[in-house]
Amino acid sequence: MIDKLLNNYRYTISLSFILYSSLVVGFIFGEDLNFGATMDWHGTNYPVIKDSAVNLKKTLLNYENYGHRHSPLYPVFLGQFLKLGFSYDYIRFIHLNISLLLIYIFYKCLILKFSEISKNILITLSLVIFLSPTFRSLAIWPDSRIIGLIFFTLSIYEYLKFKQNNSNIHVWKNLIYLIISSYISPNFSVFIIYFFYNYLKISNLRFLINISIFSAIMSLPAFYYIFILDINFLTANTPGTNNKELIGLSYNLSNKILIIGSIFMFHMLPFIINKEFLNDFFQNLKKIILFTIILFILCLPFFNYSTNFTGGGVFFQISNFFLNDNFIFYIFSFLSLMLILYFSYKNLNNFLIIFVLILSNVQNTIYHKYYDPLILILFFTVFYSSLSGYFFKKNINLFYLYGFYFGFILLRIIKNSVI
Repeated sequence: MIDKLLNNYRYTISLSFILYSSLVVGFIFGEDLNFGATMDWHGTNYPVIKDSAVNLKKTLLNYENYGHRHSPLYPVFLGQFLKLGFSYDYIRFIHLNISLLLIYIFYKCLILKFSEISKNILITLSLVIFLSPTFRSLAIWPDSRIIGLIFFTLSIYEYLKFKQNNSNIHVWKNLIYLIISSYISPNFSVFIIYFFYNYLKISNLRFLINISIFSAIMSLPAFYYIFILDINFLTANTPGTNNKELIGLSYNLSNKILIIGSIFMFHMLPFIINKEFLNDFFQNLKKIILFTIILFILCLPFFNYSTNFTGGGVFFQISNFFLNDNFIFYIFSFLSLMLILYFSYKNLNNFLIIFVLILSNVQNTIYHKYYDPLILILFFTVFYSSLSGYFFKKNINLFYLYGFYFGFILLRIIKNSVI
């Protein structure tokens, strides 16, 4: 019954229509599952859009005063619609429909990676992004991160094309899309480490020098804007250890390893609850347990993430809500370190992806929205694991995945209602 349903194109069209309609309904009623997208829109995004429509130069030269941690490029782009006379809500609706490109590009990546899998199944998988609380919130309330993620996923698509036919044109496209994504949302810039590492293994030295010079030249406008003009929006203040303290950057790796690790594990839950995977995991446990204990012990004394920072991920929030301490969070953090070291042991590329995820967050606050639906996209495109193969063995796994995201939405609704 399930197989028949998933291979029916009418089912796919109906599902697409229902999910898109749900997003439009959310738009009409001002849905904000992240419980912060509305405030970000009114507090930092819309003021830039409004002011850039009036005086673009002044807005760009005073951008750090808006408290915005993304670059001004996308808000300025939306500002041109305001300048043309488009209304506040119409600009939001334009953005909502632009955001749909993420789902389409993810689907195109899936076709490259899993060419043997039915297209209807891959479409159904890509449509699960509609249920991502972050995607829904940032599509309804315009934010640069979604647009940055679109271009970053395009860079992954070109990387997959390169792996398929080994043509250097895809390397150039990969870099161009990655650079655009970085100019829109700077946190994506660190993924150059992952791509360069993989190009280093198969490209000649002359070509590597060429793309390195190209990347360096393309980064110069950003360096000029941030360091020469001294418009350093990257250090915009974020909450500190108390309500009166505001700090920007933080290099506490203990906070980042434990929290980002727990967020990574949360998004892996629909996949790791799998008999074949668990058997292999426990067979390799003795190879990673000692390193897990050492890493956890090294991180624990320096962990000082506070609920005043806000964010922290699902397990951190649950632990502090029910126990008013980090006990539950530490349990899941330890398990997440085991999972990360297992994947890293299996393939160095996996370690590099997780390392870059940790490196991409330089501010003191660590929000779940930074990794949703990014981790899902990375898992099905560049992550090396037999889990994705296990996932496609049974079509019912798609329903489990949808159930997970419905549960995630329910958690967000409960959190937003209680906290």
